[in-house]
Amino acid sequence: MRGEVIDMTQTMTQHPQSLAEIQKRLEVLSAEMIELIQTYGLDATDPREVIATARRKISVPADYVRFLELSLEGRILGELATAQDDAQGS
Repeated sequence: MRGEVIDMTQTMTQHPQSLAEIQKRLEVLSAEMIELIQTYGLDATDPREVIATARRKISVPADYVRFLELSLEGRILGELATAQDDAQGS
């Protein structure tokens, strides 16, 4: 990470269709998020404090933006996975 600019063009244009594709994308996002968490020692224990903790501890603006992108994309994909799972009757 550390200020590395990530080209989101390819990521944003590839829309996972199946539950398996969504889960695979979530695994990739999680791995990148874990790297940021470890790099910056993000230790919020209350979900309501996650953004404030990240804002305070992430010193590289590009990494903070990436953290927000990962958070949002993960949330959207998680909701999509839940909807697809519900639609399949699981």
